Amino acid sequence: MTVDDTARTTGAVAPEADWDAAPGLLDGAKQLALGPDDCDLAYWITQVAQGTLRERGVTGHHVDARVPEFLKEPGNPLREALILEFGFRGVSEEIATRLLAPYVELAPGVPEMEFYATQLIDEARHARVFRNHLVELGMPADTLLRDVAELSADYRRRVLQPVEDFTLDIVRDRKDFAGGVAVFCVVIEGVLAPAAELSERKWTPLSPATGEISRGTAIDEIRHLTVASTILKNHLAAHPESRDRIVEIIQAGVKLWDEVPDREFVIHREKLFQEGMAAHADLIGDYEIWPGVRMLDTTPDQRYDMADRWTEEMAEVRMAYMGLPPELLGGGSAA
Repeated sequence: MTVDDTARTTGAVAPEADWDAAPGLLDGAKQLALGPDDCDLAYWITQVAQGTLRERGVTGHHVDARVPEFLKEPGNPLREALILEFGFRGVSEEIATRLLAPYVELAPGVPEMEFYATQLIDEARHARVFRNHLVELGMPADTLLRDVAELSADYRRRVLQPVEDFTLDIVRDRKDFAGGVAVFCVVIEGVLAPAAELSERKWTPLSPATGEISRGTAIDEIRHLTVASTILKNHLAAHPESRDRIVEIIQAGVKLWDEVPDREFVIHREKLFQEGMAAHADLIGDYEIWPGVRMLDTTPDQRYDMADRWTEEMAEVRMAYMGLPPELLGGGSAA
């Protein structure tokens, strides 16, 4: 499946960028085939800024999608879980934005340069809507940046900093564009995307605004994963001699993810979510977080493990598409 070219000339929004028609993140990442020529700057302006984000450009959600009052109550475990989740994701996206600057510089052609310039903007937007959603939950706007920095300091130091250093070594110090694509696409976003899918599924029945923010970022992540996969696939086809180097980088990145203590941070907030979920069971009812399983019947460990399983499923498809062995990704993560 490829991008709908008619959207460029008719004014219609391409299916993969349409708010209602776009697939879920996992299905999109496994089924779509998009390249940098498909997702250039003109595509981003017409299909993303004027398509996906129409009426959602400021907050990431429609004005009619509200934050429920219980998520604004201090001490509510659901509110605490969401503050941790979006606070950490906001910091992660800010770091991702800064990491992408060398990708724009090193891009071998204009299509790749334009794509990574748009991804840089996407990640900056994600960071902004995650942060600002915390203000919608009642956190003070005037101290938000400082409060989030304090909230996430341990997570940033123990989980994000090693990944940031690893990526910068490849794209800033070694100036290895293809290696950097492998790190961002296969290791960083390839591992974190299933956690984003889980976030959308968790919050949709509880908070329309939160669910829409997660939906919008997931639509972006589909594009990031699929285009980067095509870039790497084409690079490996044109430069088969680089295969061993790319495999080595991926293996080192997977080893790094296995070593960082992301699980303790995820399980902590999932336990808060569990407590709050039980208190608001009437809102959730028989909602299924995945087919045949009610969200109310899941545990923190089960949700974490399912994100791991999604990582493996997505890896099998994307790695095969790039001509790389899926087993390179190993276990995965759900940060």
